[in-house]
Amino acid sequence: MTHLKNSFPTEPVQAQFPPALIFGTGKRATLPETLKNWGSANVAVVAADVLKESVGEMTRAIRSAGIEVRIVYCQPAEPRMKDFVHVCEELGEPFPDTVIGIGGGSVLDVAKLVAALGDRPGQLRAYVGKGLLESRKARLVCIPTTSGAGSEGSPNAIMVDEEDHAKKAVISPHLIPDMVLIDPELTVSVPPHVTAATGFDALCHCIEAYANKYAHALVDGFALQGISLIAGNIAKATNEGTDIGARRAMALGSYLGGLCLGPVNTAAVHALSYPLGSAFGLPHGLANAILMPAVFRYNLPAMPERYARIALAMGVGEAESPEATAEAGIRLLEDLIDQCSLREGLKRFTIDSSQFPELARQALQITRLLNNNPREVDLAAAQSIYRQSFPDS
Repeated sequence: MTHLKNSFPTEPVQAQFPPALIFGTGKRATLPETLKNWGSANVAVVAADVLKESVGEMTRAIRSAGIEVRIVYCQPAEPRMKDFVHVCEELGEPFPDTVIGIGGGSVLDVAKLVAALGDRPGQLRAYVGKGLLESRKARLVCIPTTSGAGSEGSPNAIMVDEEDHAKKAVISPHLIPDMVLIDPELTVSVPPHVTAATGFDALCHCIEAYANKYAHALVDGFALQGISLIAGNIAKATNEGTDIGARRAMALGSYLGGLCLGPVNTAAVHALSYPLGSAFGLPHGLANAILMPAVFRYNLPAMPERYARIALAMGVGEAESPEATAEAGIRLLEDLIDQCSLREGLKRFTIDSSQFPELARQALQITRLLNNNPREVDLAAAQSIYRQSFPDS
């Protein structure tokens, strides 16, 4: 890497990672033994409703170990605060000693909040922000079934506040699970369009953590390894979904992306994607994928060497300059988006360009993410990124 200098930011950072990880095909079978070792007696399962067969298999095994289990199924694509309240009401009494979340990032976020606030769901808004949640009553296990959100490794839980339709985050080390169980077999049945969208969400977590104003050596390795795993396997996982090797790589890459979210977090792509979900119903991962090339080209002048290293991790060769290497990486990103047919997915949505100014205004309010971006995003820049990302609107 002749043209690239090593750069390892070492500003103060705070990180907390899950204390236990079980990873591997078929490893869901180890769950009952773990619960017995913990002394769990009253378990609540919060699960995606499309996973009833897999969840039934796991809960039967837990019950066979002599442990009481209650199940609440939910599948909010963008969970609202009232969805969380509804899950708590359906769960009822008594409060569980262990909560298990099984599903995609949205379901895991609900499960994390149930473990922390399930006995006082009406107080959720009081804990929106960073560091306001000071404890959690129940043990927490997260079992992801998509490879995208990385919620299983992060201290974040994101909910849509139905009062103003804005996405709001509870961020606390007490939302880190006691154990993460990743079984790539659980992701094999995920449809291609969901595999692609969630996979690009995970890729975005890694890239935005590495090309970040607060990038840190502590998470750089996670980010670069996640980029390599996801970029090298997302097309195969999308188009050949039963390839367990690709699924395994995506599951690990997603987890590594989740580990980046606590210490560093994301930036402009995520900030600009949130209003697209609220205004047009775009799935979060799809919105991220469509925005990524324009945002990264906008950011490139601020961090050419970091974007060049991202490109190398994606698998491109080193060019004559960091800028040229980085641009090759962005072109590869665009090619992967096309290989995964994500632009085809946009045809289901009518994007109204007349709303770009309002979308930009809403995005600029998400300062907790924009403050991380390597280059300042103002109103004009945000509108320009939307226009480049949705040129046919």
